Parts: sequence; C-alpha cells; structure tokens
Amino acid sequence: MTKVYLIRHGETEWNLNRRYQGHSDIALSEQGRYQAQQLLRRLAHENIDVLYASDLGRAVETAQIIASAHQKEVQLDQRFRECHFGQWEGLTFPEIEKAYPQEIETWRKRPGQLLVPGGESFALLQVRAYEALLDVVAKHKGENIAIVAHGGTIRTLLCAILDLDLDRAWQLKQDNTALNIISFYDDQTVIECINDTTHLLVGAFPQCENKVE
Repeated sequence: MTKVYLIRHGETEWNLNRRYQGHSDIALSEQGRYQAQQLLRRLAHENIDVLYASDLGRAVETAQIIASAHQKEVQLDQRFRECHFGQWEGLTFPEIEKAYPQEIETWRKRPGQLLVPGGESFALLQVRAYEALLDVVAKHKGENIAIVAHGGTIRTLLCAILDLDLDRAWQLKQDNTALNIISFYDDQTVIECINDTTHLLVGAFPQCENKVE
C-alpha cells in the first residue's frame, strides 16, 4: 500500500481577497504560515518518506514547513501547479463576473466545460496533475508521500480518483492546508479523508507539541 497525503497550500492575501492566482507566484500570508505550522503539528507523528510540491512559492513554503519535522528535502514538480487562469489572474471574482459574465456562469455550473480565456481548462489540468500523481506513486511504491498542491489541482485529482465528471469539482471543498489522505493498493484506490482541517481547531493535537520545535 502507498499512502498519499495530498495537501492544499496555506492562505495567501489573494486567497483572502478572492483574487484568482493560478500560475501567479503569490507568497503565503502570516495566516497561511500559521496554518502550515498547525498542519506540521498534525503530521509530526506520521512517517512521511518523501515530500513533493508544486513549484509555486505558496506550495513550496507550505511543504518546507511540513518537511522541517521530517528532515526531508522537498522535490518540486510543476505539473502540480494550479490551473492557469490566463486573463483572470490577478482579478477578483466580482471583477471576472463583470468582464466575463457568460464564462463565469459556465465556470460556476459546468467548470469541466470551460477553457479559461488565455489559460487552460480543468480537463487539461487534470491530465498533467494526474499523470504526475501516478508517476510519484509508481516511483515510491509502498511509501508515505506528502504532496502540496492547489485547490483546483486537488479537486481535479479527486475527480480522477473517484471517476467523477469534472463538472462536479466544486462539490469537493478544499480549504487552505486541507489534508486529503489516499491509499493506493494494487487493485484499488481508497480515499480515507477529504478536506480535513481539524488541525486548525484551537488546541488540536496537543500530544504533538513536544515533537515540534
């Protein structure tokens, strides 16, 4: 069995302002770093053999914080990047609604059907991200793998694993530093949890306090 801890990065200022990031390289906010530290405590007792991340800074920093408790290097793979939002990057949701009313309606109701203007579709994102996931699982068979990626990326991966249409992607919520645990067996794949953010509750995992500097 190969276990994957699939993690969304911590919060950024653009997340807070509902501004589309995509491939824009936006750093974690102080709140995002706090979230990553809390997830570090959640995972401190787990035996993580290898860590991967998207090459965008918000994912890299989240992964590096987690890696600090496991003495592991973070390996980067740009295939785990967020969806490329093209002309939407840097815009807030209301700004996109005003400038692209027809496209945003499709995005709301049928996200799997939209090619973002100047960017990519969830279908294209899913192809590259799922290929990367399967490559990593095959390379590290029998190990525990942490992968830090992005909300859209993780939604498309969960759709691939569950054999769901991409139009159902918004039904799979992914909060900042959400933890998803997936076990890969020879004959099946089992999702153990989705969008776990219990590490952000006050007083969560006090038993890990003495294991984290």
